[in-house]
Amino acid sequence: MNQQLLAKTFVELADNLVADFDLIDFLRLLTDRCVNMLDASAAGVLLADHDGKLRVMAASDEQVRLLELFQLQSDEGPCLEAFRTGTQVIVPDLTREVDRWPRFVTAAHRSGFGAVQALPMRLRDETVGALNLFRAAPGSFDPVGTPIAQALADVATISLLQQRSAHRSTVLNEQLQNALNSRILIEQAKGKLAERQNVDMERAFTTLRGYARAHNRRLSDVARAFIDGSEPLPGLAA
Repeated sequence: MNQQLLAKTFVELADNLVADFDLIDFLRLLTDRCVNMLDASAAGVLLADHDGKLRVMAASDEQVRLLELFQLQSDEGPCLEAFRTGTQVIVPDLTREVDRWPRFVTAAHRSGFGAVQALPMRLRDETVGALNLFRAAPGSFDPVGTPIAQALADVATISLLQQRSAHRSTVLNEQLQNALNSRILIEQAKGKLAERQNVDMERAFTTLRGYARAHNRRLSDVARAFIDGSEPLPGLAA
């Protein structure tokens, strides 16, 4: 494991007290680093909105995003269980859980995943979501990797709750609603860019995110400008 990258990730997840805090980019950083550093093929994050309903807020690739959506639609799976119980759900071999989550297991295998661990994003008695790590091959998870993944989820949770604490009831709802609106904008921009450049959805997202970072802009602002054509985006809109 890259110790320097791990230390950098903890700092990045904790360093959120900035005016232009971007929740979507923050959560995507979490999923990407989990895949890069830990024993995971893909990762996703589910967060609860102000009504307590889970939403897919970040995914390391398009395949796992669709699987997370399916899990929510079918109302079964390890990620939902981790959120509802506030405890880790570790499944080294999904074939053994067909009776437990029949639809989810079928969908996971179809997506190329054979194992999963779902980690609650929880601080004391408040659970805000779940971090979900998927692996292609079944088998036991690294006993060192799981505590690190939970620690990353815990730091991210503290950061999220810090962001909401100033004006608890109002800011929490507004921030999540803004994030959901941003997610919709980004999905629309991904689809438009994928069609225009004849690339897949994951490549389109990487392109949008890279442009936003290169120009020091919020991802949602770039997505909005690309969709409505309100401004030139050299190298992106061509």
